[in-house]
Order: sequence, then C-alpha cells, then structure tokens
Amino acid sequence: MTQIDARAVVHESAKLGDGVVVEPFAIIGRNVTIGNNTAIRSMALVDRDTTIGEDCEISHGAAVGGDPQDLKYEGEQTFLRVGDRTVVREFATINRGTGEGGTTVVGSDCLICAYAHIAHDCVVGDNVVIVNAVNVAGHVEIEDYAFIGGMTAVQQFVRIGAHCYVGGACRVTKDVPPYFKIGGIPTRPIEVNMIGLMRRGFAEEALTALRQSYRLLYLSDLNTTQAVVRIRDEVPETEEVRRLIAFIESSSRGIIK
Repeated sequence: MTQIDARAVVHESAKLGDGVVVEPFAIIGRNVTIGNNTAIRSMALVDRDTTIGEDCEISHGAAVGGDPQDLKYEGEQTFLRVGDRTVVREFATINRGTGEGGTTVVGSDCLICAYAHIAHDCVVGDNVVIVNAVNVAGHVEIEDYAFIGGMTAVQQFVRIGAHCYVGGACRVTKDVPPYFKIGGIPTRPIEVNMIGLMRRGFAEEALTALRQSYRLLYLSDLNTTQAVVRIRDEVPETEEVRRLIAFIESSSRGIIK
C-alpha cells in the first residue's frame, strides 16, 4: 500500500501509484505522477508537472522538476519525465524544460549521484551514470550507457554518445563520439572505452572496428572529414561503425579532438 508520512506535503492533484513511499517533510507538487513502488525520501521535492516512473528512488534532499534556470522562462507549463528504476541521490537537481511544452527527459535505469545537476531541456537516455557534482547545462543530449565522472561540466547543446566514458573533472565543450573514452585537463580523447564495451558483451569484430576507427580519427594526420572517408573505405561496416559515422556527421558543434 502507498505510505505517506503525516509530515509530508502532497498536492491534491498528484497521482501516486501502488506501493509509493513518501517520507517525512517531502513535498510533492501539483500535476505530479509517481509510478508504483517509487520512494520519495525525506525532505525531497518533486515539483509540478513531473512524472516519475516505477521503482525509482528520489533521495533525501533531492529536488526534481523545479523551474528551469533560464532567463527566457516566463512561467509557461513545462515538464520533466523520469523513467523506471532510476535513482536520484542526495541533493541532486533536475529542472523542467523551458518554453511552452518544453520537456526534460531522464530515462530508465539511470543513476544520478549526489549534488549532480541536470538543466532544462536535457535528454538523458537509459542506463546512464552521472557521478557526484556533475553539472549538465541546458539542451544537452546524453545517449544510453554513457558514464560521466564526478565534477565534470558539460556545456549547453553538447551531445555525449552512447557507451562513452567521460573522466572526472572534465570540461566538455564539444560532442563526444559514442564508444570512446575522454578525460584529462584539458579534456582530450584517450582511447576506445574497451572495458565498458567488453563488460556489455560487444563482439570482438565490433571492438576491432572501433579501434581502427579511433586510430583514423585521433592517431593520424587526417582531419575529421578525411578520417570519416577513410573509415568508410577501410573499416568493416559494423552497426557500431555506422552509428559512429552518423553521430559525427550530424554534429553541429564538432567532435572533441
């Protein structure tokens, strides 16, 4: 059964599923929907027009669904959607979108660690890990299985590709291609994210093709356009290579070099 502590504040328009737990001094705003078996811990805030999926946890002091930190925002109705089985740890913040109907999306099976911030209009995929004190600016897209190390800052409109690894304390101002690892100060490409890909069962053929692609992109004298041409000509056309090329060619900011 749903358990709501007497010291919590739940707006009359909120919809809470079966098995939801709302701990002391938590606040749930208007037009909030919370899925089955989700826990809203003590002093957490789930602000208005927010949907939280099933089996999630919003930890002590976290604030999700707050107004966007955007000077253009004038009180329009905007939204936050969080998928299933996602954990938002202590004092993390996730803002709604900006502009009428603007939506921030966080997928399923994500871990958003303590003091992290996800700004307005971001789209975060499934199985993403965002470590402590990461700051993600507005309109950022983070694809499935990306890992972002602690205290990293991600500039607005950046795209972070699937299965990539971003080291701690990085400053990310360009798009990060999928499957690769970046890190250091200044932030730079390091290698293919081999450990992560092997843990997820990628085939040896895919790993070999990605290593070849990485060498052409980052360990040759070719510019990005030339490297993509060589990848098409010389590297086996696996699904991962196709996705890598599509990501690079659709990048409006350019990829990190």
